[in-house]
This record gives sequence, structure tokens and C-alpha cells, in this order.
Amino acid sequence: MNSGSGNEAGICGLPATQMAAMLAGGEISARELLAAHLERIEQVNPALNAIVTFTPELAAERAAAADEAHARGESLGLLHGLPVAHKDLALTAGVRTTMGSPLFADFVPDIDALVVERQREAGAVMVGKTNTPEFGAGSHTFNPVFGITRNPYDVGKTCGGSSGGAAVALAARILPLCDGSDLGGSLRNPAAFCNIVGFRPSPGRVPSTTAMDAWFPLAVEGPMARTVGDVAFFLQALAGPDDRSPVSNQESPDVFAGALERDLRDVRVAWSPDAGGLPVDPAVRAATANVPDVLADLGCEVVEAWPDLSDAPQVFQARRAWLFALGFGPLLSQHPGQFKETLAWNIEQGLSMPIGEYADACRRHTQLFARMDEFMSAGGGFEFMACPTTQVPPFDVEVEYPTEIEGVTFDTYIDWMRSCSDITVTTHPAISVPAGFTADGLPVGLQLVGRHRADRSVLELAHAWESATRHIDRLPPLPG
Repeated sequence: MNSGSGNEAGICGLPATQMAAMLAGGEISARELLAAHLERIEQVNPALNAIVTFTPELAAERAAAADEAHARGESLGLLHGLPVAHKDLALTAGVRTTMGSPLFADFVPDIDALVVERQREAGAVMVGKTNTPEFGAGSHTFNPVFGITRNPYDVGKTCGGSSGGAAVALAARILPLCDGSDLGGSLRNPAAFCNIVGFRPSPGRVPSTTAMDAWFPLAVEGPMARTVGDVAFFLQALAGPDDRSPVSNQESPDVFAGALERDLRDVRVAWSPDAGGLPVDPAVRAATANVPDVLADLGCEVVEAWPDLSDAPQVFQARRAWLFALGFGPLLSQHPGQFKETLAWNIEQGLSMPIGEYADACRRHTQLFARMDEFMSAGGGFEFMACPTTQVPPFDVEVEYPTEIEGVTFDTYIDWMRSCSDITVTTHPAISVPAGFTADGLPVGLQLVGRHRADRSVLELAHAWESATRHIDRLPPLPG
């Protein structure tokens, strides 16, 4: 079956849920679906560099196993026969996992990360690994092992990061589903830059057995897809308890099954065009100017308001630096000069941080969560928050990170990501959905935030937004 070329993606452009239904009904085999996606990869990946390690032989074995099971009247699971790729931070048994670092350029782990294990056990067909910045640090996907991943809407622009390869693979219709991870915005920023959907679930919703700190509340793994429905579908395979993770959420993944339609009349949404007073590029402001009207048309009561997140930058910087010191400090001491400058700085910030400073950040974190809970309490508070996902549109690939927005200059490589990293600190579930385009055709995202652990509700509002706007239908101008 032809995969299509350019904007005519054929079977590869269908939602994952539709592909799954076709596989279950025998309308297409797993081998045929894989062949279409491999053809698509060959056509468009060289110009984009989304998938960086390929496993076609392994994919062929798994597709064959899916077809053999179907012939016996069996299913391998929810993701039976669906092609996927894993972020190159996730351990993949027997398959190179570089983490974007020359130190791990030839590293082949002997175990799967839990997010990989769950996809395999659900019958997914792994075709390879998606590109990421060095150790996932920074929201611009480039590294010395594989180079730059480019935005399919403009190859001269960044795709964001750190789940940049995943976002590009989805936007370019190379794959229907990809996993990612998020600390400061790594599921949300690239989704916004590439006109796809990236969901940051509540901590523990998608457990990890390979985290640098098993109890750390800010780093999560989660799903990326082209539609909100596909994200909910994917979560049924990724989510669910696991006793190997001490913060594992105990709720069944079945909570994500079923239709996402919901009556949104009188649902209160706090809207901020600048995420609580942050500098925002005029092009992003213009692309998101209609957000309050669209939400109101859906029945929501939209109020321009925002909680007090003034401590979020200090909390995020301190807790991130501490995590980097824990995870990468020994490597930095063993291999000085083998890390990019911004990452080495971040690790050293953690190693040199006084314990009193970190204690103060933890104290402020607790107080911030209490303020957030009050702002979004069930007793008359807001059920959702909404703001632009990113403060800038996709920037030039030659620029490592923005150093200024609206005349405001930044001190570090992560200051420009506060519209996402501030929300990270709240630990509330958040999603980026396509919100429109700049005048020159670059994607812009809308970030929707829900109440504590109310992950499904975020998907319900996002689904309503997606259905009303259909920005997802605008495909990138790909070669072919």
C-alpha cells in the first residue's frame, strides 16, 4: 500500500485509532502497514532527521508475529501491529541508546525502560529511536552524535525538544505514535512547534523504573500523537500501576477509554495570554488571541486570571540542578569537556548548591502547590488553566536557545521556557494542542492545565478544542 508523498500521506496519515481498527478488521496487515511507514521514512526522514537509529529487521519480526497472531484469531494487545519509535533517552534492550551523547554513542542496554516494555507487550512494532538533545537538556533537538532534527513546517527552524524527534516523526506522518519525556516542557514544547499533541501526565501516571531519582516529582514520561483521541488511546497502554515505581499512580489505565466528549457548559477556565505576566512574542500572542472566544463558544466561563507562581523559577532551577547533579555529576567528573556547555553548567549548579538553598526551594515548592490547589479547588475555583504553550514560535536552527523576548533578556538556557516549566512545578497534568499558525506558517500551541491528578479531564477539554478548531488538519509542506 502506498504511503503517499508530500502532503498525501495515505495510510500513514490516518489516526492511530483508525489504523488499529483496520488491523483488527483485517483491512490491512501489520506487514503492509509497516511497509508503508518504512517507505514514508525513506521519503521524508533524510531531510528531517527525526529517526536516528533504525531497527527494520526487528520491526519485520514483530509485524510478522502480529500477523501470525491475527491469523490465529488472536491479538497481541492494544497496540497490535502499530509502528512506533522510542525517544533515544529510553533504554531499549539490544538496541543502541545514545542519549545524544558521544559517551554513549555505542551503548546497547540489556533492559527496556518500562515505557518501552509496555508498548512491546501491547503488540507495538518498534522501528527505531527518535532524536533528542544531549541527555535531553534544552528545548532544541541537536547533539554531536546525530546532529540537528528539523521542523517539517520549515526545515530552517527548530522542532523544539527534548522530544523533538518524536514530534517531527508524528508531524511528518512517519509514525502514528511516539513516546517522550518532560521535565521543563519536553513533551509540550516540540508538540507546539510541530502542530501535534503532547501530554504531560501527572507524576506516576506513566511509571518509570529507570528514573535517575525514583521519587523526583518533576520528570515524567508520556504520550505524543497527532490527535487527542490517539493520546488517550496510547495512554491505555502506557499508564497504570507498577510496584517497581514508588510514585506509581494506582488508577487503572481504563480511565482513558471511551469517548472524550463532555458537556463544558459553565466550566471555569483561567486564561492568561502571557502565562501570568511572562514576555511573549507578538506572533504567538496573535495566533492565540482567539482562545477565549473559542473556549467560550464551547460553553466555558473564561476569566483572565492566573495563580501566584512567582516562586516557580527558583524551585524549578534548584530542583532541576539537583537532579542533574545526582544523575550526571559522576560522569562530568570522569569526562570533563565531554558535555555541552549549558549542560555542564547545569550539573555544576547542582553540585555547588548549598543545602540551605535547596531546602528553601523545597519549602517554596510546598507553598506553591498549596496556592495552586486553592486556585483550582472544586469549591468555586477553576477547573482548567489555559495559556500559550511556548513564549516564542519555532526559532532558527542555528540558534541554540532564545536569549531575549519582548526586550526581556535571559540568564540561562531554560529561562525562555517558563510558560511550560512554571506549570511543571505545579505537578498538575498539562497538554499542548495545536492553536494556530503565525503569519509565516509556523505552528503555535495552546497549553491546557487541569486539576491535580485529573488527567482525563484535560484530554476532554483538549478534544473539544481540537474538534472546534481542526488546526491538526494543516499538514507540513514535505518533500516527495
